Amino acid sequence: MTIDQAGVPEAPPFPEHEARVDAVRRQLTAIAGQATIRLAKRTSNLFRSRAAAKHPGLDVSGFTHVLRVDPESRTADVEGMVTYEQLVDATLPHGLMPLVVPQLKTITLGGAVTGLGIESSSFRNGMPHESVLELEVLTGDGRIVVATPDNEHRDLFRGFPNSYGTLGYALRLKILLEPVKPFVELRHVRHHDRDSYFRALAEACDSGEHDFVDGTIFGPDELYLTLAKFTDTAPATSDYTWLDIYYRSIQRRQTDHLTVRAYLWRWDTDWFWCSRAFGVQHRLPRLLLGRRFLRSSVYWKAVALDRRFKIAERLLKLRRLPPEETIVQDIEVPIGRAAEFLEFFEREIPISPVWICPLRQRPGGVRWPLYELDPEALYVNFGFWSAVPLDPGERDGVHNRMIEAEVTRLGGHKSLYSDSFYAEDEFWRLYNGDTYRDLKRTYDPAERLLGLYEKCVRRR
Repeated sequence: MTIDQAGVPEAPPFPEHEARVDAVRRQLTAIAGQATIRLAKRTSNLFRSRAAAKHPGLDVSGFTHVLRVDPESRTADVEGMVTYEQLVDATLPHGLMPLVVPQLKTITLGGAVTGLGIESSSFRNGMPHESVLELEVLTGDGRIVVATPDNEHRDLFRGFPNSYGTLGYALRLKILLEPVKPFVELRHVRHHDRDSYFRALAEACDSGEHDFVDGTIFGPDELYLTLAKFTDTAPATSDYTWLDIYYRSIQRRQTDHLTVRAYLWRWDTDWFWCSRAFGVQHRLPRLLLGRRFLRSSVYWKAVALDRRFKIAERLLKLRRLPPEETIVQDIEVPIGRAAEFLEFFEREIPISPVWICPLRQRPGGVRWPLYELDPEALYVNFGFWSAVPLDPGERDGVHNRMIEAEVTRLGGHKSLYSDSFYAEDEFWRLYNGDTYRDLKRTYDPAERLLGLYEKCVRRR
C-alpha cells in the first residue's frame, strides 16, 4: 500500500494482481522451513535437466496477465509469467512492440529478464532487461520488493539479470515499448568469407539504416546477413507459419516482406531449424500437422519426452552409431574476435547452420554485474543447437568444455540457459561471484533458493 501526499492510503493500481501476490506469499509461508523453494512449472525454455523436487513448488501459473499497455508513455505493465506471444498480441494493436522480442513465443517476461534474451533489435536495444523500468520481486526471504534503477533496491534491479531465479522471482515488470510500422522489409545478403562478413555486420549496425540485423551461416563460404527495416507498405507478404520454412528462404530469396507479427515469430515455427530433428520439414507432415502443432512449444514437449525415455540414445544404440553430445549454446564475443571464433567453431564443432545476432548495450552506463559487457563494444552472438558424435574414448561434455574455454580466451560470455561445465572458481570469476554473494546475503540469507552455480552448473 502507498500513501498519497495528503496521508490517505491509495488503492493498489492492479488489485487483482495484488490478490495473486498475497496468495503466493501465503504459499511461500506454508512451505516447510528448510525446503528448497522452486517454481511449480510444467514447462521451461531452459535446456538443462531439473532435479526432481521433494516439496511442492510455488504455483505462479496465475501471473499471466498483461495489466496495462499505455500508448502515451509507451510502456506496459505485465506479470512475470506473461509470454512474449501474449505481450505482442496486446501491444501490436497500439502500434507498439517490446524493444527486444526473444525468438520463441513461450519465453516469459520474467524468464527473459532473469535469464537474458536476444534478438535482431539487440544491436540498438540491448537485452530484454535493459528496457525494464520497474521490477516487483518475490525474494528468497519472502519479501515483496519493488526494484528500480535508483531506489533502495537498485542493487537487486541491476543484479537480477542472469540470476536465473536464485535471488527471487519476478511477479510484475514495467517495460518500455517502441513504435512499429505494419510490415518489415528484409534483404538477405550473401558473403563468401568470414572477414568481409563481420566487417559488413559492423558497418550495418553502425549505419543507422536498419531496424533489425541478424545472420545465418550455412558454411565457410555461405554466410548471410539479414538486414531489415520497418515499412508502411509491402507488395506481398510471405507466410512461414505452415508450409514454407523461413531459414530455407534465406538461401533462395534476396528480398522478402513480412507483417510485423510474422517477422517477430519467423523463427518459432521451425524452432530456427531444429524442427528437422522431428522430421517435420517435409511437405506431408506439415500438411497433416497444420499451424497449431508447428511451434516451439510442441517441439519442447517432444524434447521432454526424449529426455524422460532416452529415445534418441536408444535409437543410436540400435543403429550401432556412436553416442552423441548435445551442444545447445548461445555465446557472445567482441566483434573483433568473431571471425576467430567462427574459424575455431568450423574446425572443431560440426554443426550447421549457426545463427548470428549482433548485440550492444543500450546507452546509459548501467552496469549489469552478473553479465557484464563493455558498454562501448559491439558483440556477436553465435547460436548453435544440435548434437555431435563422440569419438571412441571421448567423454560427454568434451565439446562444450572446448567451446567454454575458447569463449573465455576471446573475452566473451556464455548464456547459462543450457548445460555448463565450468569449475566453480572459474564460474564465479566469470560471473562476478562477489556481487552475487552480496545479493544472496541480502535477499536470500537462509538460501531457500538454489544458488546460481548449483542451478546452472553443478551435477547432482
